[in-house]
Amino acid sequence: MRRYEEIQIGERAVLRRRITSEDIEKYAEVSGDVNPLHLDDEYAKKTIFGRRIAHGMLTAGLISNLLGNVLPGPGTVYLSQELKFKAPVYPGDLVEVEVEVIAKEDAKKRLRLKTLCRNEEGKTVLEGEAQVMVP
Repeated sequence: MRRYEEIQIGERAVLRRRITSEDIEKYAEVSGDVNPLHLDDEYAKKTIFGRRIAHGMLTAGLISNLLGNVLPGPGTVYLSQELKFKAPVYPGDLVEVEVEVIAKEDAKKRLRLKTLCRNEEGKTVLEGEAQVMVP
């Protein structure tokens, strides 16, 4: 486990994950979000997306994965997250998630991090900013 003092402004971490239909179905089951846009091919064909899309919060959950497991890492407490959904994520898309430390609040051992998700074509699908407390 990394200590707060070891983390530097400008430090980054990245992970990549391919979003599958199974991921989407599991997320729908756990969250209760069974919007047909995510689960029904025929319904989704008639929307502006032309096919099913992943839940936005499924993509956002990948940020939590990176924060809690890599940067800052185990023991991190997620305090807040601003999200802007910029483009859809489709089943089969490879999503690259990046977090970057942009500020430190020494008195409370808190970090502000830029959060970004891109698809495999490099298009931003989600952007925002997180605040976390480091153990």
